[in-house]
Amino acid sequence: MTQGAVDPERAVPETSGTPPEAGSAAPSSRPGEGGAPGAGRAGLAGRSGAYAAARRHRWLLGPALLLLAIVVIRAFLVTPFGIPSESMQDTLLIGDRILVSRTTAPADLRRGDIVVFDASQAFNLRVPERGLLQTLVEAVESLAGKGQPTDYVKRIIGLPGDHVRCCAADGRLEINGVAVTEPYVAPGQKPSLLTFDVTVPPDRFWVMGDNRGSSADSRAHLGDPGGGMVPGDDMIGKVWVRYWPLDRLGPVEQGQIASVPRNGE
Repeated sequence: MTQGAVDPERAVPETSGTPPEAGSAAPSSRPGEGGAPGAGRAGLAGRSGAYAAARRHRWLLGPALLLLAIVVIRAFLVTPFGIPSESMQDTLLIGDRILVSRTTAPADLRRGDIVVFDASQAFNLRVPERGLLQTLVEAVESLAGKGQPTDYVKRIIGLPGDHVRCCAADGRLEINGVAVTEPYVAPGQKPSLLTFDVTVPPDRFWVMGDNRGSSADSRAHLGDPGGGMVPGDDMIGKVWVRYWPLDRLGPVEQGQIASVPRNGE
């Protein structure tokens, strides 16, 4: 064999072939056994330190789980909102806090239901750009009921396919040829000072505020793309209950509109 070559079957150093003396310690494959003095104690100390750190921070587990539960409930079941304007007076007043059920599908909404929706598309609103910090701040504020600037609360007047106009010969709102009574409209208010005659497209809704003289609703966006009609996909949910102020605590009356036939019947 050439000098310097390595026999592949002898890739480990040779031993003398002499068996180890009795009582000699063989190397251990487990850490801490037969290793450097104190290695085992160091491993135990490390594990003890990690356990102690976990015990010191275990108080964070409760708040973290609570926050997670709030986020899940808010995203899929119930969302709090505050009322910022007088457009729904006297049903909802400025400063009222409400809970909105997110479990009502658009197909299950009825005339007279009060809903919260994202108006950015229906009302052609500019959505402000937000940085990461602003997004985080708004996420925290939303837990206390502060919605986005494009979140609106109104009452559904026209369902998909409805023919809605104002006004009938007697001055009332007319849906599919039937003049309807609206007991929720603020006292002294007319159904609308603006005349309109619309047919609601499929999967869209015509919405109006109860304070008809101070509500920027579907009527104010007739000339915008979509004609002020709210897409079903933009519905956030149906108003369920008022939880603040305490003297007005309870379910929010939906004020259902009397039954009218479908358009064309």
